[in-house]
Amino acid sequence: MFGIVGGSGAVVNMVVVFLVSKFFLYTGGPAYDDALLNIAGTRFNIRGYHLFQTIAFLVANIWNYQLNRTWTFGKLEKRSWLRGFFPFLATGIVAFLVQISVATALINHTSVFALPEILDDTSGLRSRLYWGTALSILIAMPVNFIINKLWAFRAKKPTQIVAQSEPV
Repeated sequence: MFGIVGGSGAVVNMVVVFLVSKFFLYTGGPAYDDALLNIAGTRFNIRGYHLFQTIAFLVANIWNYQLNRTWTFGKLEKRSWLRGFFPFLATGIVAFLVQISVATALINHTSVFALPEILDDTSGLRSRLYWGTALSILIAMPVNFIINKLWAFRAKKPTQIVAQSEPV
């Protein structure tokens, strides 16, 4: 079930990346490979795709949390929505850091892991943004699952009742 939810979250993520990139394209905002902000003291930049993927991550994370809460882990005794969401979000952020790192390595033309030149952005199927996002999500999924299973959706610890002995 977690895999199905994760798969649907990957679709939500991809759709949001697509919609956000098109929104910025049509409103004159940054393109996916535009440098938005220099990381001080380095030659590295935060680029449009970092922004697009961050927005998509937040939307997909809320989507996945609600589906996992009600379906995948629905039989577990639950914390309140917010108390359960923040560990899930923290877990998601760890997986997102893996995802954004992999995406950067795949999308950046100067990376040794850059996607092949056939992905020249001439169409949706030849888009570095979409392929880099999809592959990075697939690589980050197992990280997300393991941490969620062990932390965000762990069962509550049973309370122990200590029996008192009667005086003799």
